[in-house]
Formats: sequence, structure tokens, C-alpha cells
Amino acid sequence: MILGLTGSIGSGKSFVSECLRELGSTVIDADEIAREVTAPGTPALEEIAREFGRDVLTRDGALDRGTLARRVFSDPAALAKLEAIVHPRVRLREEALLLEYRDRPLVVLEVPLLFETGAEALCDAVLCVTVDEETRRARLVQDRGMTGDQIDQRLSRQMPEAEKARRADHVIDNSGSREATRKLVEKLYDRLANGRRTTHTSGESA
Repeated sequence: MILGLTGSIGSGKSFVSECLRELGSTVIDADEIAREVTAPGTPALEEIAREFGRDVLTRDGALDRGTLARRVFSDPAALAKLEAIVHPRVRLREEALLLEYRDRPLVVLEVPLLFETGAEALCDAVLCVTVDEETRRARLVQDRGMTGDQIDQRLSRQMPEAEKARRADHVIDNSGSREATRKLVEKLYDRLANGRRTTHTSGESA
């Protein structure tokens, strides 16, 4: 089974992914793949440098993600160009890994822009992680040092979380404690492991 995992920025996808991995799932992380395909020496990084200038690279030739993010998230056209370079390469790698892991019982495809990129077509079911806005912003400020404007810019480039939750087969609310979320993930994992994978969940249940 392939379970798509998504949610808006600051929702806590990584924690849910970590819980699923600990329970025995195989996780394919689109963000990790994006870092791999834009590593020094890759065609994608060279294309990014040509498109956006060498100042988006660090002194050692790596991608300066902070500089690039500040540029593209304030410019929709620039963001579209970046996505056109990165997303197709990420998708090819995702598909290769899904083929490689086809015999494993539960594979989690963690993609922040799952619905936006059409990656839900690769999945048997989708789990959306949600969080209340106050908690989201507090976590992003504390954990990532983001400003309110930066948060607003990122959210404006993503499908509204409510719409993601509506489209998903399962929803986990991560607004509470980590332990509470962990229990919801365990409950969902048990359901999926026993073949009950199409029941829509919402709110505080999984």
C-alpha cells in the first residue's frame, strides 16, 4: 500500500512521518529527494544557477536555500520556474523508489505539495496532517525563525489546508501534544495494517 502524506507548512508532517517510520513503514520524503537532485554537481543545480544567478550558491557550490527561498516566494513567476526545474526530477525519483519498494507492506510518500503536483495519483490513500493556525505560526516562528510575512508567503503558494483535508482519506489533527498525535498515528497505522484504508477520518480521530 502507498499512503500519501501531506499538509501545509508547519502542520507537523515530519513528526507524523517519523512515527510511521518507527512503526515499520518505508518513507519516501520528497523534500529529501529535492535536496538530492539539487546537490552540487547535479544538472538541476546548474540549471538553477543559470536561471537565478550564481548568488544562489554558497561558496562551496551548494544551493543556498535561504537566498533562493526569499527570491522565489515573493515572485510567483520565479517560483514556477524553480518548480519546473525541480519537480519533474523529484517525480522520476519517487516513481523509481515506489517501484523498488513495491513488495513492502506500507510505503509512505511524504509530499508537501501532493495535491498541487498531482502526486496523489501515485497513492492508494492520502493522509493530511492539520494544525490550528495559532499553533502553526507559533511553531514556525520558534522552530524555523520565520516571520509572519514569510509564513503568509509560503501558505499563499499552497492549497488551503482545509481543501487538502477535504480531499484526503484520513486526517490527523496535530494541534495537541506530540504524545496525542503519536497515539492517533498508531491508531491509523493499525487500521491500515489490517486493510481498513478507505475510511475518512477527521478532527481528533484517525
